[in-house]
Amino acid sequence: MSEETTFFLPVKNYCQRNLITCHIEDKIIDATIIMRDLSISSIVACDDKGIAVGIMTDRDLRSKVVAAGIDPNKSVVREVMTTPVISVQEEDTLFEVLYQMSRHRIHRVGVVDQQNRLVGIINESDIIRLQNRSPQKLLRSIDEAKNIPELKTIHDHMEELIVFLNSNGVRTKDLVRLISLLNDQISLRLIKNLQRDSFSDLPRGCAYLVLGSEGRREQTLKTDQDNAIIYADDLTEKEIATIAAFSQALIDALIEIGVPECPGGIMAKNAFWRRNISDWKEAIDSWIATPSGENILNFSMFSDMRTLWGDPSLEKELQDHVVLRAQENGIFLAHMAGNVCLFPPPRGFFGRIKTQKKGEYAGMLDLKKGGIFALTEGLKTLALEIGVLSGSTHDKLQILLEQEVLDSKQVGDLEAAFNLLTFFRLRGQIASALNGREPNNYISPISLNRVERGRLKTSFEVVQSFQSTLNSHFQLNLLRR
Repeated sequence: MSEETTFFLPVKNYCQRNLITCHIEDKIIDATIIMRDLSISSIVACDDKGIAVGIMTDRDLRSKVVAAGIDPNKSVVREVMTTPVISVQEEDTLFEVLYQMSRHRIHRVGVVDQQNRLVGIINESDIIRLQNRSPQKLLRSIDEAKNIPELKTIHDHMEELIVFLNSNGVRTKDLVRLISLLNDQISLRLIKNLQRDSFSDLPRGCAYLVLGSEGRREQTLKTDQDNAIIYADDLTEKEIATIAAFSQALIDALIEIGVPECPGGIMAKNAFWRRNISDWKEAIDSWIATPSGENILNFSMFSDMRTLWGDPSLEKELQDHVVLRAQENGIFLAHMAGNVCLFPPPRGFFGRIKTQKKGEYAGMLDLKKGGIFALTEGLKTLALEIGVLSGSTHDKLQILLEQEVLDSKQVGDLEAAFNLLTFFRLRGQIASALNGREPNNYISPISLNRVERGRLKTSFEVVQSFQSTLNSHFQLNLLRR
């Protein structure tokens, strides 16, 4: 295995599990003596139940004790520890660790088990010892980028990295996650640079949201912008004007970097996708009241919202509103499901795969339109019905299984179909990139071997069966009467 692929192994293989702990009410001097005697740079702080609630690091000692003039003989760990502990799951990849370290500008990350109990620590030195360069270098380059040209160069290198990692056997699921994390970091760096150069007065009461596949963290190489802005109701006209100018600058900069604008205009620079919280609630109510194709698309796009920058409480308030209104209006959810069923998989007589008859993509099929859309949107609709809004398609599948909306066989089949279609989609995009073509969502069935074509047919059968499930679950026949 190459050094680069090591970063996609689970964290549990590399974290330190011999946690050194203290009590949150211990004197700082006593905890510091433990750190000195054991030559460690951090100590985990636990409460009376033995639950890890914070971590005190040598950085905390420098900035919060020494620099602040605090007496370590009188003050306790609770007063200076960092809480909560930024953590990753045991099954997360090492790249996730790098991402969290970069995002939060920290040198160590906690590792938690399935019960969210802290079971280990992994620090920057552990990562360096693995001697992997490429993903780490790209993240550091993003952190250090000072302007748009530098970020554009990094964005171009992203595609090269994905192509390289794919050739070295990295799983599609991990590549998709990597693409999303890198895109997040580039956008965040861009926002910081804009604040530094032109928008230091950007008001606090706003949030920049990513929507659609970016909101679900399911991006591939073919991705355009889907984003919006929420801001508080009590902002002044001057503050609102600043947000509008910032939105225009941000979206234009993303386009310059290499992230295409949304063909449908779903971008924060457009006033329709930039509103205060009350206006967003009114818009959502109007979409639900009139379930036209356009309104369903808008609602569905917004149902994948995720705060990338700004005040997350605004997103939480809007999420609560979306869930409440969706659960109150089963007819609208039925219309959403009906819209999903308007896109049947490309299956012809005797299960043959149907392709485009003419045009630029003659002899090819659109994997997004032919299957991925039905799975992501159908599962989103079922999840909304039980009050679940955020999360990836995989997350929603697990929740629907736990809530017994779908059985284990259905979930297994749907997950396998989604994984396969995403794999073929990304592989086709990588092939296009290697040949100097613009990545898209199309593949040619003749490029697949016999086994792959068989698996693709099976996936389309799963999609068709799932649409039948939606038809029955939401009683779509009643909508057509």
